[in-house]
Amino acid sequence: MTAQNLTDKIFDAVVVGGGPAGATAAEDLARLGRSVLLLDKAGRIKPCGGAIPPRLIREFAIPDYLLVARARSARMISPSERRVDMPIDGGFVGMVDREVFDEYLRDRAALAGAERRTGSFTAVTRDPGGVATVRYAAADGPGMARTRAVIGADGAVSAVARQEVPGSDRMRCVFAYHEIVRSPREGAADFDGSRCDVFYQGRLSPDFYAWIFPHGDTTSIGTGSARKGFALRRSVGDLRVATGLDAVETIRREGAPIPMKPLKRWDNGRDVVLAGDAAGVVAPASGEGIYYAMAGGRFAAEAVEAFLSTGDARALAGARKRFMKAHGRVFWILGMMQHFWYSSDKRRERFVGICRDPDVQKLTWDAYMNKELVRAKPAAHVRIFFKDLAHLLGVVRP
Repeated sequence: MTAQNLTDKIFDAVVVGGGPAGATAAEDLARLGRSVLLLDKAGRIKPCGGAIPPRLIREFAIPDYLLVARARSARMISPSERRVDMPIDGGFVGMVDREVFDEYLRDRAALAGAERRTGSFTAVTRDPGGVATVRYAAADGPGMARTRAVIGADGAVSAVARQEVPGSDRMRCVFAYHEIVRSPREGAADFDGSRCDVFYQGRLSPDFYAWIFPHGDTTSIGTGSARKGFALRRSVGDLRVATGLDAVETIRREGAPIPMKPLKRWDNGRDVVLAGDAAGVVAPASGEGIYYAMAGGRFAAEAVEAFLSTGDARALAGARKRFMKAHGRVFWILGMMQHFWYSSDKRRERFVGICRDPDVQKLTWDAYMNKELVRAKPAAHVRIFFKDLAHLLGVVRP
């Protein structure tokens, strides 16, 4: 279908952005029998560690062949270079290549019935009858698509959000940068293809962390910071030198903003709702976004389906309400953790020290793997509380 004759029909929904959030929303709506256009830029690969938890694999039926590696432990590295290993007891975290993973999700949406179009969003306009028209730039010229609803899933600096949703211009972001390199031989330069290394060191990031995440044949080496002027590329270069990964082949370099907290509003009260990074759904402290993007895309699709079925635009607000009910408490706790523990190398040292504790490791992995707070072990929570208090008061060694 060409850009010109897309104006011959009115879609039920146009989804702007084909990452995990947009592709999930498009697939869900298409499976409900809705006519959907999925509009996505060409050649965009988001910088990402690529970790997906078991809950995502289960809920969104991700096939095994997309997992380029299985991380069975994490290693936390403190400012003093102390290493704390956190093994995953009997499980793993899946690692994906975003270039392949995102395209799989877009293809799956198309197989469900969504129409795909490559182009860059430019504006939403409306005719006298109130029907929205999504305008975009494509390789074969300007295009437009009329639609009853729009889902903006076009990233942290969302053009849809800036035009349509009040307050979205105040989103605060961390800027992330990583380099995809050829993985070294197993064991070389202390490299383990089944372990994620996380560096809590102010020299590598003054307010976030740096990482080395295995992707099978390739590895992601990156960092992030919200501090203006912090040299992300130099930081990654320093990390590569320090870990002996400076000599391996560099395949590509990528950078992008990552939101720090969910927006207070995700819809325009009329016909537009946001999802994924555009809505700000990246977990504080960890920077994890794939699961929350796909969950947010699903909630956005459900909200649009309710809006299309009832004609009541208030249904669009349901996307944020449902997401925050499911994940808001976790986001709040992680935000407090990042604000406190990442604020100085002294606190980072103590944070890594806390991670030695078996109770902390068990509850951390349980919460991460299942995406919910664990309430089944009250005695462990009490023990962790008093251990944390001892660390905060400085009455134990970091």
